[in-house]
Amino acid sequence: MAHSRHIASMSDAKPQPPLQAAIIPVTAFQQNCSLIWCTKTMKGAFVDPGGDLPRLKLALEKTGVTLEKILVTHGHMDHCGQAGVLAKEMGVQIEGPHEADRFWIEGLAESGARYGMEGEVFEPDRWLVDGDTVTVGEVTLNVIHCPGHTPGHVVFHSPECHFAIVGDVLFQGSIGRTDFPQGNHQDLLDSITGKLWPLGNDITFVPGHGPTSTFGQERKTNAYVSDYALS
Repeated sequence: MAHSRHIASMSDAKPQPPLQAAIIPVTAFQQNCSLIWCTKTMKGAFVDPGGDLPRLKLALEKTGVTLEKILVTHGHMDHCGQAGVLAKEMGVQIEGPHEADRFWIEGLAESGARYGMEGEVFEPDRWLVDGDTVTVGEVTLNVIHCPGHTPGHVVFHSPECHFAIVGDVLFQGSIGRTDFPQGNHQDLLDSITGKLWPLGNDITFVPGHGPTSTFGQERKTNAYVSDYALS
């Protein structure tokens, strides 16, 4: 059983950063569900609760965080198959993704059956668009629409904490698949280089799968989107 990975601080300069995060891998795909919370209010959000809800609820107990909402980066089952179930059980709202991923969310039950998992269709309380903001306690995150892996994929970014949750747009050493319906390789490259790189090399990001990295590290070493690979 995978254990949660805790990011104790998004900013080494501050003993009490405004935002903290714990990564809880869920589902057979080991998808990185993130529990993020405002340290001042201890109110938090799950980003991409794809499954393993008992494990997620245990994370709430361990951290003492009060769940305020659910955020979704995109409509794939391992990221949001159980978001609707958790929202109903916890009495919270769902924000995201962009409405271009509606067709993915409407197909969650079929996707779940195909992979031997439980997926339940839901309607987000708020679809997100590029330039929106979402709040977690007193922390504000910027919403960046980054199509390519899916047409409605969004990224959540905290300039204050030099931190981003990027779903399946970018990974340590790799990028998201674009062979799914309405995926587009060039759109993905444009999203990464045009929308993520300008945020700064010092941004630590949580990908949808695998270890965390920084944008600067990926610009140096990523075989798909490094400055060298794209030159």
